[in-house]
Amino acid sequence: MKLTRRQWLHLCYAVPGAGLAGRWALQAAEGTPPANMIIRSARPEDFEMPLEGFLHWLTPTDRFFVRTHLYRPKVDAAVWRLRVEGEVRTPLTLDMAALRQLPRVELVSVLECAGNGRGFYRPTVPGAQWRYGAVGNARWAGVRLADVLRKAGLKAGAKQVLLNGADVPMGAVPDFQRTVEISKAVHPDTLLAFEMNGAPLPESHGFPLRLVVPGWAGDSWVKWVTNIQVLDRDFDGFFMKTAYRRPPHPVEPGTAVDPAKMQPVTGIRPKSVIATPLDGQHVGPGAVTLRGAAWAGEAPLARVDVSTDNGRTWRPARLGADRARYGWRLWEAEWNPPPAGSYVLMARATDTAGEIQPLAQDWNPSGYLWNVVQQVRVTVGQGAAVAAPAESLPTFPPEVKASCVGCHGEDMMAGQRLTRAQWERELDKMTRWGASVKPADRPAILDFLAGHFGPR
Repeated sequence: MKLTRRQWLHLCYAVPGAGLAGRWALQAAEGTPPANMIIRSARPEDFEMPLEGFLHWLTPTDRFFVRTHLYRPKVDAAVWRLRVEGEVRTPLTLDMAALRQLPRVELVSVLECAGNGRGFYRPTVPGAQWRYGAVGNARWAGVRLADVLRKAGLKAGAKQVLLNGADVPMGAVPDFQRTVEISKAVHPDTLLAFEMNGAPLPESHGFPLRLVVPGWAGDSWVKWVTNIQVLDRDFDGFFMKTAYRRPPHPVEPGTAVDPAKMQPVTGIRPKSVIATPLDGQHVGPGAVTLRGAAWAGEAPLARVDVSTDNGRTWRPARLGADRARYGWRLWEAEWNPPPAGSYVLMARATDTAGEIQPLAQDWNPSGYLWNVVQQVRVTVGQGAAVAAPAESLPTFPPEVKASCVGCHGEDMMAGQRLTRAQWERELDKMTRWGASVKPADRPAILDFLAGHFGPR
């Protein structure tokens, strides 16, 4: 009997004794992580772009960050279909040839993970500990989502557009589905993209079709799209009602907030990154060029200012010639430092709506939308910077491997620095989602996680 991928995954995760082998088989299919990226998690794929990527206007595809909630699916383009249904007058089933008959559109846009910068929040929060590079700038090509919806014919009561992809959840993990409000869905810049930087979408970036929502965080950029459902109500799925939400006002750091009292993450915020010089670098006397990239959300970037004296004074940086409404701008500034000393360099972005990067961040319980002004300390004069020793992973005991390493790798756990109470909540969540945790092993698992991966 030949099984579909969904049937095979159900067998792997629902049949006792078949789950672990099935998980490893699926993980092995994801391939070897790229050597030129920062690996936050090898499986599912969470790869961060290094700082040197901010020296390119268009991010090379092999340097573009990857964020994956579930395992990457293998989609056969020959049998792939896009279904459009719900509050429409004419439900559609489109293959790629039919989709390409609609007007082709290209645009350059930043794609930034909502959790980019999560690793900087204090106190720490669970999740991939992204620093600067869960973001990239690419040229996307496809068709307008509005044209697809127009072809189907929206009914008067249409309120939200729900998108689902070919990725399949493991065990009791919720399926990754997201909605966008109808006003954003029909915006002429919201695309269903089948190309990235002039080539077909790579598998890790959503082949054969992904949503592009310029100005919004990456949680709305659904990959491997197979189904579009127009709704006349708010969607109550996990990744809308519980995940990807943040408080509407500042809260005390460490506060637990009821998801019902939070709002969905939508637009990204102005941000700049200094790519060179590097933090901790020693520079010789003479002119130093600061370089980096800056971007904003739905309001375009207006300017970048730099400070070389710990924020006491600011002056404008030069913006590069390459520009697009939703793309980032490369910038640079010359600095003639004194002959010796230690200095903090900063760069801050401002958008056309007047929003400026802050010097301190409002904390939120999921670590979303970090955009604090980066601080780079350099030393002028003789000497060489000493690199911090690389951290080595401890030996994971059998009970941790059996309970926790089936769905994701050791690197995902090692990258987080959580309190014992936070690890306990994470263990509770993973147990609800299908992790096999024996009650007798639970104290030892918590001891190991809190003992080795507690707050720094």
